[in-house]
Amino acid sequence: MPVTLSYPGVYVEEISSGVRSITGVATSVTAFVGRARRGPTDLDGPVVVNSYADFERIFGGLWLDSPMTFAVRDFFLNGGSQAIIVRVYKSDGTGPDEAKLSLDPESGNVKYELTAKSPGSWANNLLVRADYDTKEPADTNLFNLYIREGADGPIEEFRNVSVDKASPRRVDKVLKNESLLAKGADLVDNQKRPIEVKKWDDVKVAKVGAPAKDGVKLDEAAITGTAGKGLYALDKADLFNLLCIPPHESDGDTMFNIEDTLVHKAVKYCADRRAVFLVDPKWKDKAAAATGATNLAGLAGATYARNAAAYFPRLRQPNPLRGNQIEAFAPCGAVAGVIARTDAQRGVWKAPAGLDAGLVGVPELEAKLTDLENGELNPLGLNCLRMMPAAGPVVWGARTARGNDKLADEWKYLPVRRTALFIEESLFRGTQWVVFEPNDAPLWAQIRLNVGAFMHELFRQGAFQGVTPKDAYFVKCDSETTTQTNINNGVVNIVVGFAPLKPAEFVVIKLQQMAGQVAV
Repeated sequence: MPVTLSYPGVYVEEISSGVRSITGVATSVTAFVGRARRGPTDLDGPVVVNSYADFERIFGGLWLDSPMTFAVRDFFLNGGSQAIIVRVYKSDGTGPDEAKLSLDPESGNVKYELTAKSPGSWANNLLVRADYDTKEPADTNLFNLYIREGADGPIEEFRNVSVDKASPRRVDKVLKNESLLAKGADLVDNQKRPIEVKKWDDVKVAKVGAPAKDGVKLDEAAITGTAGKGLYALDKADLFNLLCIPPHESDGDTMFNIEDTLVHKAVKYCADRRAVFLVDPKWKDKAAAATGATNLAGLAGATYARNAAAYFPRLRQPNPLRGNQIEAFAPCGAVAGVIARTDAQRGVWKAPAGLDAGLVGVPELEAKLTDLENGELNPLGLNCLRMMPAAGPVVWGARTARGNDKLADEWKYLPVRRTALFIEESLFRGTQWVVFEPNDAPLWAQIRLNVGAFMHELFRQGAFQGVTPKDAYFVKCDSETTTQTNINNGVVNIVVGFAPLKPAEFVVIKLQQMAGQVAV
């Protein structure tokens, strides 16, 4: 009992209802792996951005040498709301990766050195100045530090920082925690504050060593990496639902072949993380797609291919870095944005395709497919992008890489697969409380109550087939699913089934003329 019964009277005791709400996880968090002009690298871990403005601020925005930056732009343009960025940097090994600069001291000859926060040539334009307009002018350790990227870039201000090791505002710690542009060297004894420069026009920063470089284009080894690097830097991300690895560079010939080891590794990793990999094939035209789509069988031969989806053709969009000339871009980012938009408007069980799945910011497609050409590619499991009258460019396919008709796979359709992944991840996270609970009938009843409530809410939202809950889903957790041997081994088995909604991929309208009525 919660209280000791010590005196005559009324005692009030609260009893737990046993209800533990299971919350559905996010369904459209998209991870991007590739090059960027600046920002934390894969060694620093993935970075979450919630808008394209965030991406520009941290990673520098569009960059000609990085198709990934255009894919991120298309993602947010088409309705995406949260992305996880893994910037992969590959050094050429011939020069400095990070720019360094030094500031003259107020007195003495011990200069204070700054290093760019991340590798790349972007930092060769860093400007730094200091002034002594602090809260305590008499303190000769205090100063204000200003860092700027180029003559017109945004300015970072760090006021009342100190070269005193004992100060809570010691400059090296402040820069480490707050600056996106530079990090300061560890303070040494008798470090003097930088010389005062009040105007940017008077700044004369001493560059240390050769200019920093942007590294070289990525290859499969750099992208897949090892534990904690490249693709596997996403181990540090709590959750992602879609994965985009745009081609190594903008030239279409460097796009991935379906049979590439990188594609298989990425799809396998997505299967382990309950995510879907959006594949960008290398085909440029309809003929290549018709022939190359058969290569999907090489990927589809692996059961984990149910966690992949391929889209064709590429997008033709204006490139603002080349005077808005029309160029071809990988579709993965725009498709991920359409998926995110569809999830938000209709739910993960709605196929991210159709007239409502328009591609924003896409004036044309690299190949214009006819119905018959679409009919050749769709049965092979290749999702087509089409130009539709009035609707414009739209996603016109919703199959996984196991969507080849000959495979007759139960995970043929992308919305069915993503709905299952959503339920799996939600239940995985929402039933953690079960661990170490007494494994008997009261626990099983609680599990049925909580999992059943979650599934019923999805049923009410229209996620399943069936008119009644009994037709739509079931939750079993009792002595039939968990035997005494399971109990002895500390195992509780929960069986959840659902009737998925299949997309209306083919709509057949039958017309019949009515014969004249004959009076009898």
